[in-house]
Amino acid sequence: MKVYSYNKCGTCRKAIRFLEERKIKFELIDITETPPTKQVLKEAVKAKGLKKLFNTSGVQYRELKIKDKLETMTESQAIDLLASNGRLVKRPVAVDRDKITVGFDIEEYKKVW
Repeated sequence: MKVYSYNKCGTCRKAIRFLEERKIKFELIDITETPPTKQVLKEAVKAKGLKKLFNTSGVQYRELKIKDKLETMTESQAIDLLASNGRLVKRPVAVDRDKITVGFDIEEYKKVW
């Protein structure tokens, strides 16, 4: 399992704690240095929808005015943008074979992981 997270993110720390308490093995990847691949993002879009992948509370989301641009952006353009800037991606993103979660919802984690 791979978990894309940011060490200063409280939500990421909660997800990591959840996985550690259940002794689930995972590889931790700094999302700001290594964003999810386009393939991972495409799978996340299938599971969650494009808009759910954006970190809407992030500084860069506001500075780059992504909300205004999202309406005219193609899915491919949005995935390219997310793959190039991990700070725009809602975190954590947890991936294992055919399973993927975006953000941390304890009920979803209990079902999926």
